[in-house]
Amino acid sequence: MQRSTKQKSARVLVVGGAGYVGSQVAKSLTRAGHEVTIVDDLSTGRRELAKYGKFIQGNILDRPFLRQAVQEAAPEAVLHFAARTLVGESVENPAIYYENNVRGSQELLEAMRLHAPQAICIFSSTCALYAPTDEPLTESHPLAPANPYGRSKRMVEEMLEDYERAYGLRSVRLRYFNAAGSDRENEIGEWHEPETHLIPRLLLFLLDPTGHPTKIHGNDYPTPDGTCIRDYVHVEDLARAHIAAMDYLLAGGKSDVFNLGTRQGSSVLEIVRMVEKVTGQKLSLPVGPRRAGDPPRLVAGSTKAEEILKWQPEENLETIVRSAWDWVREKRGPR
Repeated sequence: MQRSTKQKSARVLVVGGAGYVGSQVAKSLTRAGHEVTIVDDLSTGRRELAKYGKFIQGNILDRPFLRQAVQEAAPEAVLHFAARTLVGESVENPAIYYENNVRGSQELLEAMRLHAPQAICIFSSTCALYAPTDEPLTESHPLAPANPYGRSKRMVEEMLEDYERAYGLRSVRLRYFNAAGSDRENEIGEWHEPETHLIPRLLLFLLDPTGHPTKIHGNDYPTPDGTCIRDYVHVEDLARAHIAAMDYLLAGGKSDVFNLGTRQGSSVLEIVRMVEKVTGQKLSLPVGPRRAGDPPRLVAGSTKAEEILKWQPEENLETIVRSAWDWVREKRGPR
């Protein structure tokens, strides 16, 4: 059941809306006619990305601030992106992941319960919850997160289930895979400090090898070429999925969980070859040790999202890399 695009616009609070995916979703929501308010503390997000909607700067761990923000926004839907997301960092310093991702989410749910009790929640979750497997991952696959980042997201999913049982808070948890690429107008792309995601790391290395050294993290995984395999999803495709999930819940849909991916895994070396094809430049990269907490293969099975949300990705790996290359050259290259 989907909500008609001809129905009235919704008031939407995008928490973490200055980040990469959150800002793209805020843009897509605004373009669709919704009334958007963005909350972000800019600890990892960028102010220039949060230009679609009213922007309020603040931290979700600040209880008085957050409750006032929710009360003023009076949202019908809350889209929750605020989280730390670096696997390696979560292994080295799990405390900040449990504080920000788990306690921060609980503060948000309490603010919703008190000041927006009828609102629905769309939660940005992750494929890092799943036990690694060679098969495409479905929503029923066993959960066994291999790092504190994944475990923090699992805790929030369980919290959402508890809040529905106790308080009636309906939610959709979107377990998406590797967000990548830039929007078609080249307004929103990846910009992390430090940059840890593979595609922008490779592109930055091409532009400035000295300033952005990079390497392959392990070539001894149990995969065909020895490097990790991931499922890369264009950020605009992810934005469409979030809106589809919001429409589904606002139309009366029941709480659920959906994987968002392409069902096509690409290894690190396959990404390297695609970057070479798109840029016309050769990459020569050293091989380093594995990163702690990295599973060998994560590929989505997203049939459920196709059937219920009527969503499927439209972009492929080449268009992802081409859009990322346009973004990196224009926004992040040497001046």
